[in-house]
Amino acid sequence: MFCERTSVGLDVHARSVVAAAIDGQTGEVFRARLTPAHTEVLGWVGGLPGPCAVVYEAGPTGFGLARALTAEGIRCEVAASSKLHRPPGDRVKTDARDALHLARLLRLDEVVPVRIPTPGQEAARDLVRAREAARSDLMRSRHRLSKLLLRHGLVYSDGKAWTSTHDRWLRRLSFDSAATQAAFDDAYETVALAAARRDRLDEKITAMASGGEFTAMVHRLACLRGISTLTGFALAVEIGDWDRFTGGSIGAYLGLVPSEHSSGQSRSQGPITKTGNIHVRRLLVEAAWHHRTPYRPSVVLQRRWDQATPAVRARAHAGNQRLHARWVSYNVRKKRGVVANVAVARELAGWCWSLAVLPD
Repeated sequence: MFCERTSVGLDVHARSVVAAAIDGQTGEVFRARLTPAHTEVLGWVGGLPGPCAVVYEAGPTGFGLARALTAEGIRCEVAASSKLHRPPGDRVKTDARDALHLARLLRLDEVVPVRIPTPGQEAARDLVRAREAARSDLMRSRHRLSKLLLRHGLVYSDGKAWTSTHDRWLRRLSFDSAATQAAFDDAYETVALAAARRDRLDEKITAMASGGEFTAMVHRLACLRGISTLTGFALAVEIGDWDRFTGGSIGAYLGLVPSEHSSGQSRSQGPITKTGNIHVRRLLVEAAWHHRTPYRPSVVLQRRWDQATPAVRARAHAGNQRLHARWVSYNVRKKRGVVANVAVARELAGWCWSLAVLPD
């Protein structure tokens, strides 16, 4: 509940901060245009009738300002941009109006805050997202190389692509045209560099996962099929505080629930909402495919179980059985594979949550 005297809204940009404050006792409105320097923002907020509470929208400027305000004893909320209410008739949008609108929403307790990670958690998340970018770049570079070869009638058909055997086949290729050869050399070099970049990041993530604040959580999540050390570390870093969810709400947070438009006696459900964290949603959808095959604990999975407590192992074993049973039931009902997989991914998110919050 809002209990401070003054509510402050900040419209934060890379080179400017537009501020608006409302004094709850006098109704006076204060406005200012500031630089992004934390000292200037703190000085302006410190000169307002106190105590104050501050809000600004989550965005590319990060959480440095929120941490600076909190360190000075000023309550600061970082608002989820997609959850901000705006009147449908409001057709004028300026920085000043946005700042005042934020200040009003804060006073009415209508701000949905995002979780502010610690500096260590944010650094780990930066590493995970750098690896995600490297994976995406590698996939695109491989596509460009394969399509270049396809245009020249060259298709690798001696096994799985992007293996050591495939790499030797690629290095044996040559072209009569100097221009085509240069294009191929550039595409192959891009693939090699992207793969090396991804592998370096994998090593750093593995090292951080083996000894750090996320190690225990990674060991828990890796007891489920389809979740390796890299995936478990990414889930632990991106979700952060698992206690803010329930087994049912985490699927909605990750956008794995069906969209719906119902009115009166009619109910219409559509594709999944795809809201929330896109990185976690992709990881869970990929992991859900592993539960399609019959469940037989592999040697690798049993080694992961050895790093967890008996309670976690028992819970994960039940989850693996349940998730494969869900796949079987969807196959019996002739559900399309991609639809069934998303449904299993939604349930997998719930099992990850149950392992994360399970008492030691």
